[in-house]
Amino acid sequence: MEEKSYVEDIDRSIYDIRDDEKDAYKLKEGLTPKIVEQISKEKNDPVWMQNFRLQSLQIYNEMEVPDWGPSIEGLDMDHIVTYVRPNTKMKGKWSEVPKDIKDTFERLGIPQAERKSLAGVGAQYDSELVYHNVREEVAAQGVIYTDLESAMHGEYADMIQKHFMKLVKPNDHKFAALHGAVWSGGSFVYVPKGVDVEIPLQSYFRLNAKGAGQFEHTLIIVDEGASLHFIEGCSAPKYNVANLHAGCVELYVGKNAKLRYSTIENWSKNMYNLNTKRALVEEGGTIEWVSGSFGSRVSYLYPMSVLKGKGARMEFTGVTFAGKGQNLDTGAKVVHCAPDTSSYMNTRSISKDGGISTFRSSVVVTKEAKGTKSAVSCQSLMLDSESRSDTIPAMDIRTKDANVGHEAQIGSISDEAIFYLMSRGMSEEDARACIVSGFADNVSKELPLEYALEMNNLIRLEMKGSIG
Repeated sequence: MEEKSYVEDIDRSIYDIRDDEKDAYKLKEGLTPKIVEQISKEKNDPVWMQNFRLQSLQIYNEMEVPDWGPSIEGLDMDHIVTYVRPNTKMKGKWSEVPKDIKDTFERLGIPQAERKSLAGVGAQYDSELVYHNVREEVAAQGVIYTDLESAMHGEYADMIQKHFMKLVKPNDHKFAALHGAVWSGGSFVYVPKGVDVEIPLQSYFRLNAKGAGQFEHTLIIVDEGASLHFIEGCSAPKYNVANLHAGCVELYVGKNAKLRYSTIENWSKNMYNLNTKRALVEEGGTIEWVSGSFGSRVSYLYPMSVLKGKGARMEFTGVTFAGKGQNLDTGAKVVHCAPDTSSYMNTRSISKDGGISTFRSSVVVTKEAKGTKSAVSCQSLMLDSESRSDTIPAMDIRTKDANVGHEAQIGSISDEAIFYLMSRGMSEEDARACIVSGFADNVSKELPLEYALEMNNLIRLEMKGSIG
C-alpha cells in the first residue's frame, strides 16, 4: 500500500469518526434575539441570565471582529447553529447514556480514564452535558463538581451569579460577547477551604454536529489553601463547512490555593477555535496552565492570569502544532497587580507543510507590583521551508523594581541529528517524529499519562507521510 504524503489526507483515526446526527432539538442557523431567547428558554434560565444573554448579544452586534490576528473570513455566523441538544438528558451513570453517544466517548477513552485515574468526569456532546459523575470520597470532602446549569438553580446559585463572566466580561472582545449570548453546557467546580483533591477532575467536549458551534462555560473556584488538578479535552470530526468553538473558562484561585489546568485541544481542521480562558489568583496562590493546541483551522487562544495578591504565581507550559492549512495564533498573558508576584511562560511551537504558528505573549507589571519576576521562553521548530513561525512579545512594565526577560529561538531539524538516528536503524520519517516528540517533551511530561500518549500519537500522526 502506497504511503499517503499529505497531512490533510491522513485519517485522524478515532477523532474523525462522525456519528449520525440524531438530535432531539436543533435551532436554525444564525444569531438573532429570537434565537437567544429560545436558548434561554431551553436552559430554563433565571431572569438575570435571560437579561445577561440579550445584553451580551447587543454588545456582540456593536463590536468589530479583531483585525490583528489570523483572518476568520471563512466564519459566517449566519450559517452557524448555536444550539444542538442531543437525544438524551444528562446521566449520572455511564450505563444509562444512549449507545450511540456512549460509543463515541468509549472510542475516545473517557470511561477508561475515569475508572483508572480520575476523581470525576463530565462529558459534553454538542451543546449539552450527557454525563456527569464524581467519586463518593471526593464529594464527601465537600467538593462540588456538577453541570453549570444545575448549579444556577441550586444552593450555589448566588455564587454562580457573583462569578459568572466577571473575569471574562462580554465587552472584552466580540467572541466573549457571543459566548455570553449563546453559552450552553460546561461545568462548575467548587473546592472548599483546605481541601486537597489528590486525583484530577476531567471534562471532555465533543462537537459532532455539522456547521455548529460549541459554547461551553467552565467555572472553577478553588478556595483558600485548597488544591485541584482539572483536565480538559476537546475533539470534533472533520467537515467541509466551518464549525466554531467559542467556550469560556473562568478560574478563581484563593489565598495560598493551587490550581493546575491542563488541556489538549484536538479540534478538526475546519474548526475556528476562539476560546477565552482567564484566572484570578489571590495572595500566595498558584495557577499552572498546561496547554496543547493541535487542531483547528484558525485558533485565537491566550490563557490569561491576573496575579491579584502578594506572592501569587503563574506558570504556563504549552505546545502548538500547525500543519497544512492551519493558522494557530496562541500564547499567554499575565498581569502582575501585587508585590513579589512571579510568572514563567515556556512554550514550543511546531509548523510543517506551510502551517503558520504564532506565539503572542503579554506581560503587564503595574506600579504596585514591586519585586515582580517574569520570564518568557518560546522555541519554534519549522519542519520545511514553506512553514512559518512568529514570536510577538509585548511587555508593559510600570515599575523599576522588576526582573522581566524574554527569549525566543526559531530553527529547523538538523541533518546531523537525522543522520545519527538513521545510522541507529530508524527510518527518516521515524527519526523526524522522534525529534519532534522530544522537542515537545516539556509539555507531555506535565500531562497525565493518557493525555501525554494522546499528544505524542497526534504528533506522530501529523508527521506521517511528511517525507518527500
